[in-house]
Amino acid sequence: MDLSQKTAENIEYMIEQIKTKLRMASGAAMSSTAFSVDQYEDIRDVYELVMNKSNLSISEVEALVSELGRLRSR
Repeated sequence: MDLSQKTAENIEYMIEQIKTKLRMASGAAMSSTAFSVDQYEDIRDVYELVMNKSNLSISEVEALVSELGRLRSR
């Protein structure tokens, strides 16, 4: 997957990967359609951070979920 392109499909892919890695019970609440392509770089930063960590602490998961919530379109 070429994540260098700012597309809705890439956002969907990254959000789904983040939800899987974080094992989000409320993953349905974090729909990829809630994010704008304007926030692509921030979403990609979160994605890369999540994918590069083998284990995440509870506080890290909470911080990442909070950041994703902040990035959601209003």
